[in-house]
Amino acid sequence: MAQPNSILTPPHTAPPEPLTEHPSETSWSDIVELLHQAAELAAARGAETERFMQAAWLACLDARPGLREELEDKELRAQLKKLRKRGLVADA
Repeated sequence: MAQPNSILTPPHTAPPEPLTEHPSETSWSDIVELLHQAAELAAARGAETERFMQAAWLACLDARPGLREELEDKELRAQLKKLRKRGLVADA
């Protein structure tokens, strides 16, 4: 699923629902507020956006054991599928 572009998303749009284990609305609001504060701190200190996003993504991966491996497996399967379509790898 494509990630929303914050520049194109109106600021009053509700945050997306979490994909698993729906926390209460209060706890989701807390998460969004903490992310907002972290982004403001990074911007105030002149951190590059890409560096902030990378750190946030790495923190997300670290918080969910096994997610990194799951994503790597999906990427490998997608690459193999493309190679098979091009006839470069045989089906087993």
